[in-house]
Amino acid sequence: MHRNLDGIHETVNYRADTEICLYYNNEYENYPTHWHNTFEIIMPVIGTYRVVCGDRDYHLREGDILIICPCMLHELFAPPTGERIIFQPGISQLNIKELNLLVAPLRPAFLITSEKYPEIHPGLQQLMMEIKEEYFSTNAYSTISVTSKFLEFLVRVGRAQTSPGSSTNAAGNAHRREYVEKFIYITDYIDNNFAENLSLEKVASLAGFSKYHFTRLFKQYTNTSFYKYLNARRIDHAKTMLMDPQLSVTEVALQSGFSSLSAFLRMFKQMTQCTPTEFRSMYGLY
Repeated sequence: MHRNLDGIHETVNYRADTEICLYYNNEYENYPTHWHNTFEIIMPVIGTYRVVCGDRDYHLREGDILIICPCMLHELFAPPTGERIIFQPGISQLNIKELNLLVAPLRPAFLITSEKYPEIHPGLQQLMMEIKEEYFSTNAYSTISVTSKFLEFLVRVGRAQTSPGSSTNAAGNAHRREYVEKFIYITDYIDNNFAENLSLEKVASLAGFSKYHFTRLFKQYTNTSFYKYLNARRIDHAKTMLMDPQLSVTEVALQSGFSSLSAFLRMFKQMTQCTPTEFRSMYGLY
């Protein structure tokens, strides 16, 4: 499996004129800590696989599916034998606001097993195999087919996250959809304004909720708190800015929305397990 690593940043080897990359990998080769701007979806087909992402160590069994979100530092460990699908779909061409809300509960990585998600696991496993077959086929419009299957994959994961144990009551479903649309707007607003001085009170007011009701609903629909979501978006932006050696760490901190260098350093360390200087060093900028 050929991967382009420049320090810890991976330039994904997309297929020509596409934003999709897929490896059917059987190599006994580990990959050091790295990150990229794409999703990475890993499914062992034969044997096991190990992934470290964030502060978690994932031991994937045959058929398990791990979704690694964009911009997350992770490390891969291969067993001596086995085969796995490693799928890297880009999202920069997908101007879909719902993605912000969908991705939030999955960060930094999300493991789907047959035991924990029996209602969606078989279908997702089948989609992964179909994506692999389509990617390596000579069919016309294979890129469109792969992209559509990836979007279907995300839809199934997103619905499982936003409607766990939901009833089939029409009024309840309508109310839930209204809230989903509300939080699609809110996460899109945060993603476009994270560098500003956003407060919980201000964003709750934009949503039309009290801060207490907003806090509860935000956690329900994103599986994280408002400030954790905001800081994650700021840190993702900071990682990209740190790749520019002309920018000082202080400039990166302020342009990413942090009010002080100390707050930025503390949050960066907390979310990436390294300092901005160490991050640059791993990337080869120092």
